[in-house]
Amino acid sequence: MAQIEGLRIQNYRTLNDIAMGCIATDLKLRFAKPLTPLTAVIGKNGSGKSSIFDAFGFLADCMDSDLETACNAKGRGGYDKLVTNGRENDPIRITINYRESHNDRPITYEVAIGKDKHGLPIVKSERLRQREKNQRHGLPKSFLNLENGKGMVWVGDDALEGDELQRKAVELSQQKLAIVSLAEQFSENPRIAEFKSFIKAWYLSYFYPDAARQIPQAGIQKHLNLHGDNVGNVVQYLERNHPVIIKRIFDDISKKIPGIGTIKTYKDEITNNLYLLFEDKGFAKPFTQQQMSDGTLKMFCYMLLLQDPEPTPFICIEEPENGLYHKLLETLAFEFKSHATGRKGGSQVFITTHQPYFVDALAPDEVWVLEKNDDGTAMIKRASEYPYVQEMADEGQPLGALWYSDYLDAR
Repeated sequence: MAQIEGLRIQNYRTLNDIAMGCIATDLKLRFAKPLTPLTAVIGKNGSGKSSIFDAFGFLADCMDSDLETACNAKGRGGYDKLVTNGRENDPIRITINYRESHNDRPITYEVAIGKDKHGLPIVKSERLRQREKNQRHGLPKSFLNLENGKGMVWVGDDALEGDELQRKAVELSQQKLAIVSLAEQFSENPRIAEFKSFIKAWYLSYFYPDAARQIPQAGIQKHLNLHGDNVGNVVQYLERNHPVIIKRIFDDISKKIPGIGTIKTYKDEITNNLYLLFEDKGFAKPFTQQQMSDGTLKMFCYMLLLQDPEPTPFICIEEPENGLYHKLLETLAFEFKSHATGRKGGSQVFITTHQPYFVDALAPDEVWVLEKNDDGTAMIKRASEYPYVQEMADEGQPLGALWYSDYLDAR
């Protein structure tokens, strides 16, 4: 399973410069602990949690479109609204350190996005680096290195900077990421193609309950979409192709949400509409998704996502606690953690939250605390790095309670 081991975001909204985990190209971070399979970012309102979530979304959107479109997507408001206030002349920089599988050498992707003379967003620089085979130490070498759209790519599975026979000069449009174009040449650039596929497979949840209440047309769909409005289609697919999995989901939901009995799909033969029917143990007639509570629909969609037979490599969810009963939050955290750390190779899960009950289920290494500096920019720190926190957690003190008691406060 591919996994992000480190992340750095610079000059993106309130995120002037934050780094998480291990980044092989950074002398200060190359020996840091990698990100865990489940990572949670906590912090007060306005601390920048949404900016981290959106930075993932921005990079993913850049894979599907040109930079200007990505800058305006999802209400971002254009490039000028994304740059950190007071640093308009500096580019946005995003660094991802990831490993395609446990046995593969990590790859570091670095991109800088600025503006051209017309004020349009362009790629200033783009670089992919990896260590040589059997090299455990030292800085990795480039296999893609572009400045202002011009530079070199080293073709093949293992070619790196210094291999003159595998070096190829390229010149590409600065309105799009180079890896989008180069990934199409899979035989020449398999590592670039794999990295692009990794990002395009991310699941960034923009779920809201009213979307899940929509009545879709019948027709199977394999995966839950980002808004959750195809939940009935996914259930229909699982009923036909994975009856054991859907029965397990239904049983789990019945145990976790009091009153819920069986759940099944119903197709209206006249309209071709597809309904989810939730049988409540206290009522004779079942309820449709239009009548279910926000919390029930959200919990049901998360269970579908986590039980996907072909899981996405990376799941990012902003504040999953919204609309959920507080006693379900620790259960949900354990579900995410079990999925991320499971032997069958689930997804890496990245969560932002401000709910202590959710954090109670997590370990100090899994939690990062985001706070604001005096100048309004953000700083981030692993919970295990705060004084006494690891020791108290080892003694059985729940982490959410320590956060509530201000042990996770830099000031």
